[in-house]
Amino acid sequence: MKRRQLITSTLLDVAGGAEALSELDLTALIRRYRIPEPDRQVSRRDRHGRRRWLDTVWESARLIVEVDGFWHTEAAVWWADMRRDNEFTVSGYRVLRFPAFAIRTEPDRVAQQILAALRLGAIAASAPSARAGKLAAP
Repeated sequence: MKRRQLITSTLLDVAGGAEALSELDLTALIRRYRIPEPDRQVSRRDRHGRRRWLDTVWESARLIVEVDGFWHTEAAVWWADMRRDNEFTVSGYRVLRFPAFAIRTEPDRVAQQILAALRLGAIAASAPSARAGKLAAP
């Protein structure tokens, strides 16, 4: 079958949690730059009990990466994204957001920022205060 490898890898990525083409693009970027694989489409409950879905999470580094399509530029959606990111930030996570077009047009910059944040997370995780008490998710 033509393109069997592409079809198989795409289906595996979808089964692994990718829900949009931009998330598949992020998965390809992560693999191309040999960034450790994150968990995808992670479900968390916020402090109000609402279920929140995160595109990618590196739990050991307390890093969340979100990919935003055009929908996220609507003012109410943008503000909801910011509120959610702020809740995660005050709970000890770092959140990086990238527009879908940046994943395609500036992959070097996106990869560099993810790798830098992962390094910071590794440093923070090795600090004695970080090991003493993990923060709960918002």
